[in-house]
Amino acid sequence: MQGIFLFAFRNARWLLGGLLLTFFSSFGQTFFISLFSGEIRAAFDLSDGEFGAIYMAGTLASAVTLIKLGKTLDRFSISAVSLCVICALAIACLGMSFVNSWMLLLVVIYALRLFGQGMMTHTSQTAIGRWYDADRGRAISLTSMGHQIGEALFPAIVLVLLGLYDWRVTWQICAVALVVVAMPSIVLLMRVEHRPNVDGHLKIANKTRDWTRGEVVRDGVFWILCLGILAPAFIGTSVFFHQVRIIESKGWSSNVFAFSFLILSVTTVLFTLIAGQLVDRYHARRILPVFLLPLGVACLVLGLGRDPSAIYGFMFLLAISYGFSSAIFGTIWPETYGTAHLGSIRAVAVAAMVFASAIGPGITGWCIDRGIGFDFQLLVMAGYCLFAAVAMIAAVKILEGRQRSVSLRND
Repeated sequence: MQGIFLFAFRNARWLLGGLLLTFFSSFGQTFFISLFSGEIRAAFDLSDGEFGAIYMAGTLASAVTLIKLGKTLDRFSISAVSLCVICALAIACLGMSFVNSWMLLLVVIYALRLFGQGMMTHTSQTAIGRWYDADRGRAISLTSMGHQIGEALFPAIVLVLLGLYDWRVTWQICAVALVVVAMPSIVLLMRVEHRPNVDGHLKIANKTRDWTRGEVVRDGVFWILCLGILAPAFIGTSVFFHQVRIIESKGWSSNVFAFSFLILSVTTVLFTLIAGQLVDRYHARRILPVFLLPLGVACLVLGLGRDPSAIYGFMFLLAISYGFSSAIFGTIWPETYGTAHLGSIRAVAVAAMVFASAIGPGITGWCIDRGIGFDFQLLVMAGYCLFAAVAMIAAVKILEGRQRSVSLRND
């Protein structure tokens, strides 16, 4: 533990910049936008299904755009891209405060998801993945904690602001925070780029040629890895989006979910740090087959559970998979495909994650409307996690074979 604190101190500038990017990405994340769902539905007279459809459409459109926009990180500096993305996210937040029709709402949701969930996170992890090598796992785990800090702090902050101001004014405050706090601090911190630190055995073990994005999308292993990306995004977003439905169907108090988010945040931070250390020691590819197993068990716990304690167990197990996925998928792409085209490659992977988070609420809501209970859907999700874990084993075998070939050529 002392080592990670020393590492954080020596690399404070770049790690803080990456962490602030993930922290302020909260304004485009599902957990944050859903805090205003009641006010938004009332303002535009939308049903749950109608708002869900608008949200899904905006998110799907952002996923498609992200594939193109993500390439900018291979052409321009991290600080320049950060500046543009933060400006765009601030405009989207301001737009939410003035939106007056469902069509404009769709455009604003699209922008929030693209520049918040998409580009802010993508910029942070691409920068850290490119700037660090031997310590990449630790660096990713530390910067990813911005997500958990946001999830822990913003619900309470928004609750206070909604008690003092109109919901539209709250979005204006978000825009001001981005311009006054996020923009100058992040651009200043990221202005000087870090030079990768590669040591000893990891330099040899991690050496790989730089793939182009065209080569990557034709690689079957990439799409197997994407199976792992889909599960946490799909399942987590679906449960969060339908939390009211889950509470009502099981007869639980709304306070149960509220407290469980604290468990999620704290546990995710802990296992993100643990995963970062393991990734640096054993490589991301060797941890792939196991990171979805806690998520699968979590689905069983929530799907079969009737006592309110089931949600605490779900959140704890979900947090384990969340923590590992942050470290694994921040490092697996540069470890497998190199760093020269990392922005373009990660854009496709992040788009897949955004796509999963978009269709999750829509598909599960469609099933609920047709009488398929959420508990049964959770059991299906548990089966998917097991299937994806088995697929990860096959992917690891292929990746290990490639690595042996690289080592032989180096010898």
